[in-house]
Amino acid sequence: MHNKSANKHNSKIPPHSANKEKVRAMFNDIAPKYDFLNHFLSAGIDIRWRKKVRRLLANVKPKRILDVATGTGDLAIELSKLNADQITGVDIATEMLEIGREKIIAKRLENIIDLQEGDAENLKFSDNIFDAITVAFGVRNFENLNSGLKEMHRVLKPGGIVAVLEFSKPKGFPVKQLYNFYFSRILPIMGKTVSKSNAAYTYLPDSVRGFAEDQSFLAELAKAGFKEAKQNRLTMGIATLYYATK
Repeated sequence: MHNKSANKHNSKIPPHSANKEKVRAMFNDIAPKYDFLNHFLSAGIDIRWRKKVRRLLANVKPKRILDVATGTGDLAIELSKLNADQITGVDIATEMLEIGREKIIAKRLENIIDLQEGDAENLKFSDNIFDAITVAFGVRNFENLNSGLKEMHRVLKPGGIVAVLEFSKPKGFPVKQLYNFYFSRILPIMGKTVSKSNAAYTYLPDSVRGFAEDQSFLAELAKAGFKEAKQNRLTMGIATLYYATK
């Protein structure tokens, strides 16, 4: 169920940079193994994290949801339990979207969830049309974080909620040390073995290390125009759920 008339945004889509094309190609490359590796490498904890996003949104009963950097649609599928009228997922990796569409059809959710190719930093939607916007493990891949957050703010309705689920760095002993060893040594080897992509699972720990978390990311949300930005660190700080309103 897709309202095309609401999806017109007049700005011209800029050509993708070399870095953005690298990220697109990388995720397209690992798409066939992405879901398996996500669940396996996180011991299934990523499923629980997505449920926390759904429970957060349940408080506002959103009818129209945008899931940015949707990948293979796992969060969009989890959010379908909210009784929303429409969930739109966007991602630059077309191979990931194809796998997501197959999952959505298998679950008979195609009347609720619509996956589209799209750039988080130049969303093809009108202003003020979504009740809620989500991103799971995607904002650290934005080439320009402020541009992506501003675009999300633009298309969110006043009073709407944004929820960002992202990896973070544990601070306490011994979780911090175990996490760093796993992320830098074990994960790249296992990721390469299963997906045949060395770059993707070397990129992952590098992108997490370089991400502005905690107060820095809350400040980025405020800079983009969001209000009442808060965070909830999950599973000993391995991930963080950020949320704010417009």
